Amino acid sequence: MPSVSYKSIAEISGPLIFVEGVPNAAYNELVEITLGNGEKRTGQVLDTRKGMAIVQVFGQTSGMDTTNTRIRFSGSTARVSISGDMMGRIFNGLGEPIDNGPEIVSKEKIEIVGDSINPYSREEPSEFIQTGISTIDGMNTLVRGQKLPIFSASGLAHNQLAAQIARQAKVIGKEEGFAVIFGAMGITSEEANYFINEFRSTGAIARSVMFLNLSSDPSMERIVLPRVALTTAEYLAYEEGMHILVILTDMTNYCEALREISSAREEVPGRRGYPGYMYTDLSTIYERAGKIKGKNGSITQLPILTMPGDDITNPIPDLTGYITEGQTVLSRDLQRKGIYPGIDVLPSLSRLMNQGIGKGRTREDHRGVADQLYSAYASGKDLRSLSAIVGEEALGANDRKYLKFADDFELKYVNQDIYEDRTIDQTLDLGWELLSELPEDEMKRVKRDHIEKYGKWKKD
Repeated sequence: MPSVSYKSIAEISGPLIFVEGVPNAAYNELVEITLGNGEKRTGQVLDTRKGMAIVQVFGQTSGMDTTNTRIRFSGSTARVSISGDMMGRIFNGLGEPIDNGPEIVSKEKIEIVGDSINPYSREEPSEFIQTGISTIDGMNTLVRGQKLPIFSASGLAHNQLAAQIARQAKVIGKEEGFAVIFGAMGITSEEANYFINEFRSTGAIARSVMFLNLSSDPSMERIVLPRVALTTAEYLAYEEGMHILVILTDMTNYCEALREISSAREEVPGRRGYPGYMYTDLSTIYERAGKIKGKNGSITQLPILTMPGDDITNPIPDLTGYITEGQTVLSRDLQRKGIYPGIDVLPSLSRLMNQGIGKGRTREDHRGVADQLYSAYASGKDLRSLSAIVGEEALGANDRKYLKFADDFELKYVNQDIYEDRTIDQTLDLGWELLSELPEDEMKRVKRDHIEKYGKWKKD
């Protein structure tokens, strides 16, 4: 069937083109846009209504006019070439190489939208992923097939943390195909260079595929990038049998692009101006993580988002928390103290932690140590607030021990070098060492036989 070009453009508004008289345009259909001077650009159908097709342009609409610009509808949705040769390569948000390497050749191009995983086909996540970071491994454990976001804020060390996790993440005791899909949206050139140099200098690039969208790139690329990244992850996981860790940063930039497009479409805004369907849209990204029965591979997601105004009730972290299985929260107060990675364990949570820890996975004392550290640190922080009012001298001897514990916990357990890769045994042993500062008879959350086996208290 011959393709038809349309010149019936009614309006150009921001990144959108409104084309009239299109009877059968399909949602997500790709279009070719030819300007009056012959220059070609690409777009995608965002919406169709009563013969009107709304096209989102991949790039700027500058130079376009309603008279001379032609639109040709391709009849197919966005697809990307994917193969195992993508390992060690760097691409833009549309899956095009930007590392001066060859184009990716594959037998067929795969749709980037992807299929949701049938709940009945999902396999329950149960395998511990060691990141080498004590606050994650010990108290906010990541499990293979989980989606565990990192809630950060502007100026915090989430980029360094993302790079460190990409370098160090592994499943202990198993020799398996493991790879990292790294997708960055709306980042600066400086941040892009940091990630590229970090991955290359440490050798992490060899087991990684990078997708980068700069702040100067089209906002529509930010909408496409996570879907291209996850389509790549699904191919490597379910066709090549690999275990994939997908790191997406910054989901706030993704949501801002979503709001920009919604505003250009003149949709009725929801909370804080974000579109009312943002929850559904985010779920189409997050729910692509998991394990499928009968398949060897898996996809684990670590989306990173910066909370606007440090507000955890903002729609972006709020909706993300509803969809995902917990959150890791970075603290500005800890960063001010010079503590890296500055993870605040108290508001952090991994809902699948219990499924990935314990005897045969990490260590038999893991749950008890984590609970006791939570309890002691929470008590220490409460006493820190109290001592600011009444003075440390007014506290009892036992309270001062908890006060000191909170300081030592932050300086020794939370704080670690950016290239320090702690094993789970080192993390748990460090927890016991810190707990030994407190009276042994107050260890109510750990089993007595674990205290005798792993405890660091001096015996009389």
